[in-house]
Amino acid sequence: MAEDLIRYDILAQEALRGVVRKVLSEVARTGLPGDHHFFISFVTRAPGVRLSQRLLEQYDKEMTIVLQNQFDGLKVTETGFEVGLSFDGRAEMLVIPFSALKGFFDPSVQFGLQFDVERAGEPDGEAEASTGAEDAPAAPKAVPAPETQGEKVVSLDSFRKK
Repeated sequence: MAEDLIRYDILAQEALRGVVRKVLSEVARTGLPGDHHFFISFVTRAPGVRLSQRLLEQYDKEMTIVLQNQFDGLKVTETGFEVGLSFDGRAEMLVIPFSALKGFFDPSVQFGLQFDVERAGEPDGEAEASTGAEDAPAAPKAVPAPETQGEKVVSLDSFRKK
């Protein structure tokens, strides 16, 4: 097989992270439409992630947050987002770069994406340099909803308020 010098795997990851960016930007602007809500998983020790020490101790490697009824201060940038959530009755502000995302799922429409986070949060904080295709991140894939057999493609227009 020929070597992928274009790196389609990385381009696909970036494009699908753009879907998450677009959806969250729209929610920040207009709020969650209808029954939509999101489960967002991320690597807690990835570069750029900011959490309180209390949350980092509790979620050492990975964390899943839910954006549904009670969140505030959602701000989306080109590289990530920040959101205020409550944990055990204490308000926390989380800053999450899109590069730290492991998963995005909207159970209201059975739509999900799964991402590989390249060597984020290694114990010594050092990622090994590699040029081999065997170390390339896998292409992102649509994730079927639990207990379903297929995938469903959802138009971003369905996220807009009418």
